[in-house]
Amino acid sequence: MRSGHPWIFSDSIRDQNREGAAGELAVIFDRKDEFLALGLYDPDSPIRVRVLHCGKPVNIDTTWWRERLKLALDKRATLFDVRTNGGRWINGESDGFPALVLDRYANTLVLKLYSTIWFSRLSEILPLVQEALKPERLVLRLSRNIQSNAAVHDWRDGRILAGAAPDGPMQFLETGLCFEADVIKGQKTGFFLDQRDNRRIVESLAMRRHVLNAFSFSGGFSLYAARGGAKSVTDLDISDHALESSKRNFALNREKVQGCEHRLVQTDVFEWLQDPSTARFDLVILDPPSLAKRESERLRALEAYASLAESAIKLVRSKGIVLCCSCSAHVRAEEFLQSVTGAAERSRRGFEVLQTTREPVDHHADFPEAQYLKAIYLRFV
Repeated sequence: MRSGHPWIFSDSIRDQNREGAAGELAVIFDRKDEFLALGLYDPDSPIRVRVLHCGKPVNIDTTWWRERLKLALDKRATLFDVRTNGGRWINGESDGFPALVLDRYANTLVLKLYSTIWFSRLSEILPLVQEALKPERLVLRLSRNIQSNAAVHDWRDGRILAGAAPDGPMQFLETGLCFEADVIKGQKTGFFLDQRDNRRIVESLAMRRHVLNAFSFSGGFSLYAARGGAKSVTDLDISDHALESSKRNFALNREKVQGCEHRLVQTDVFEWLQDPSTARFDLVILDPPSLAKRESERLRALEAYASLAESAIKLVRSKGIVLCCSCSAHVRAEEFLQSVTGAAERSRRGFEVLQTTREPVDHHADFPEAQYLKAIYLRFV
């Protein structure tokens, strides 16, 4: 804790004077019975206390929360402009709001909770959010693991906290491109905002290339590639719902992607990539869902990342580029990069690593467990 880690696990607690309710303030003392930290108590999780403050005693009141919110917003003061009005305002523990994220889609805000600690505190936090950001609409999203407990507190996933319910997906801008986000039922808070920087890089690499976007979801990478001058873009996804969303996103930006052929293929990506009759591409994007949702799945995930990379390398033409991404927090960056470069070495093709990337500024992660996103770009001779 003294070095900044925000979690106290249940088996790290030596003594506790009584059981607490979810969201109750917990005061932590060190071995010498001296004040150490304050946090929110979570009886439903192995992470028993989510630390808010470490050091000298402070009052955790409305003023304290308002100041914490202002710090988070100030960090992102230059993120939004007339071309980008979608992004993250609060990123959980890294912004001092453990297990809580706040995303923006134009004039709609989406508050997503990952712990029951917030159910008793929303009445204090929501007015501060509305006061600072004045959204047209505020939507509550809940992690699956807390939805059953939410009903007891009269909360539910997709509830409208302020404003009118939307009549369909919300539209927002990212680098001048228009996207839709299903803020009521969509994955995460409605869109994968964390890949914005990588999408911009893909646009800069796409000129005159034939692009394959595996695990394409709603076509974010594809749309950037098309605007960047790609000759063609092929979306692969097992979900017809995701592919239809990609189709709609292309329709929203028709004038900006003219001249690029857009192909949609509903398939199991792992099987499709291994088909020897598959066409060749100049740029292959691999952005699978999390392949390790728990530590026990880490080694299998690394094998899967390597297998995907091997398949992609076989499909990429000379001077082509492969982008490999991982959003698995249990897979460390160095071992992910090693699995991908190992696959490249086994291909016996000459290659160079163009660059690696991590979380964007609005998804910054200041402790190891929060560092989940990593990507590597390789060019092959």
